[in-house]
Amino acid sequence: MTSSLRKLSRELRHAYGDSDVRGRQQTLDGWIDRAAPRAASAGGYDHTETVKEYYDLCSGFMVWGWSESLHFAPLTPNETLEESQVRHQRLMISRLELQQGMTVVDVGCGIGGPMRRVAREAGVHVVGINNSTIQLEKARRLNAEAGLDHMVEYQVCDFMDMSNIADDTFDRGYAIESTCHAPDKKKAFEEIFRVLKPGALFWGQEMCLTDTFDPSDHRHQRTKQDLMRGIALKDIATFGEVDQALQAAGFSVIEGVNRDIQQGPSTPWYRPMESRHGTLGAVLRRLPLGRRVFYAGTRVGEVLRLFPKGSAEVVKFLDRTADAYVAGGRTGIFTPLYCFLARKPL
Repeated sequence: MTSSLRKLSRELRHAYGDSDVRGRQQTLDGWIDRAAPRAASAGGYDHTETVKEYYDLCSGFMVWGWSESLHFAPLTPNETLEESQVRHQRLMISRLELQQGMTVVDVGCGIGGPMRRVAREAGVHVVGINNSTIQLEKARRLNAEAGLDHMVEYQVCDFMDMSNIADDTFDRGYAIESTCHAPDKKKAFEEIFRVLKPGALFWGQEMCLTDTFDPSDHRHQRTKQDLMRGIALKDIATFGEVDQALQAAGFSVIEGVNRDIQQGPSTPWYRPMESRHGTLGAVLRRLPLGRRVFYAGTRVGEVLRLFPKGSAEVVKFLDRTADAYVAGGRTGIFTPLYCFLARKPL
């Protein structure tokens, strides 16, 4: 077993403990049925807890197969995925006009990939919001290893309710593929609006349906359902719906751009999950054949007690999610790269 697999094994054992991983995964896999209007009205469904469970179960494999920055980025033919993510994060830093000494909120910070770049390169103080203690523990460890622990803080809470944070606290804010999970986008933006100072800029990256999506096309609807199931999304907004929710929350929208559409040579955002893009080791983890080989290897690892029982079910779930991403990208009905810049008025 390579060092990266040994590290993955330790992290999974810490994240899963003695829980019934297979049962947890099966429950998560059926969340859309539990979230249906009739089922939800009967009680017992909490979308926030579903999203937390999704990340608690999947984060270890996501980081191992993708990167420490758990987000998509506009790709170019001459860059690896990681290089494209760095370029994309630097674009965000530039658009936010970050200045040394500012205090910035990272809404749904994951394990802190973008946070580390923002703190290091912009010289700002970052407060990460996350309700997953599993992810925050890893963020703390990685930030300390990077020598940035004095520049970051953490709040264990849901971004739908940041009541432990005072009004008008932050100079800037960003949310990268996090508010797409909000059960009510307008309310999420209202809470972010509240904790930003007047005049503050807010950058977001949303997963959206494009204008190509046809609600009367059964194949489009099937792909949408597969994406919602695989990413734990209660719904998938259009570009216009994101802008409307921002404006209803009080923001002035400065720009909204699907950054998958680029000038000059570019590579589709879903390419790393479809064909070779990047270094060989990473490619093997992301491509369909590599994912299926890893699934089989994880099953063997369970028998040998190298991985917790049920780990293979999580791998299988993420493999189907990758297929759904590719289907959404190929048909052009879905993008994870709708990026907006908004301002809280003075």
